[in-house]
Amino acid sequence: MEKLTSSINDTARALSVGRTTVYLMLADGRLEAIKLGRRTLVKVESIRRLVAGQE
Repeated sequence: MEKLTSSINDTARALSVGRTTVYLMLADGRLEAIKLGRRTLVKVESIRRLVAGQE
């Protein structure tokens, strides 16, 4: 099964940015996330859209 979400740290590593930048991207709507308990998980599809839009 394909991963549907990614942790903040994994997202930061995948995009080669810091955690703060990931949180800023979430705040301005460039990335989408869900909350599961205390965890914030970024939707993998939103990461793909962000990268595809940068080409």
